Amino acid sequence: MEALGINLGYFLMQIFGIGSLILLLTALVYKPVLRVLHERQAKIAKGLEDARQAAIARDNADADVKKILDEARAEAAKIRQDASVQAENQANGIVAQANEEAKDIVAAARQDAEGEREQILADLRGQVASIAIAAANKLVGETLDESRQRAIIADFFAKVPADAAKLSGTSGEVTSALTLTDAEKAEVKKALNLDNVTFKVNPSILGGLVVRVGDKVVDSSVASKMTAMRDSLA
Repeated sequence: MEALGINLGYFLMQIFGIGSLILLLTALVYKPVLRVLHERQAKIAKGLEDARQAAIARDNADADVKKILDEARAEAAKIRQDASVQAENQANGIVAQANEEAKDIVAAARQDAEGEREQILADLRGQVASIAIAAANKLVGETLDESRQRAIIADFFAKVPADAAKLSGTSGEVTSALTLTDAEKAEVKKALNLDNVTFKVNPSILGGLVVRVGDKVVDSSVASKMTAMRDSLA
């Protein structure tokens, strides 16, 4: 070694010094740096994992929000639909109730009008009867007694024609010029011998009765007789 110009002791000292330096650097620098690098790598990995978990949580939150919004929209749409249906049903109910009330009002008005009409005709009957009795007294030249007056009035307004009494059936319709009394209605039913008789009033026939049983009609009204007389004179 000395032949080569190398001092063995100095060389060994250098090797020892370099080795000590390496060991020292390893202990004081390399390992701490390596530990720091590992810790940083771990932090980075944890940060990436946390970021991944956060992204997953965000995606899940977005999905939950979308689901909640979709459910809210569906519920709102259902509420609007139910409200619309309920409103329509209420409107239909109100319209139906109004129609029923209108029908009741019309029916009541008709009934009242019919009652007033019947009352007017009943009052008119007394006036017509008085005129008829006065005319009859004038024609016969004497005063008729009360029973005869009632008989004449009954015949004029409520006498059942003979042909009508021959009609066969179970129900019929009788039209008079003025409202008949209950006693006159009973006499008419008895004369016609029908189970059911409907009474109507038509002042235009002037007097007498028009009897309908089924499709057969017997017209003994004063208006019908006056028309027949006018036709015969023509």
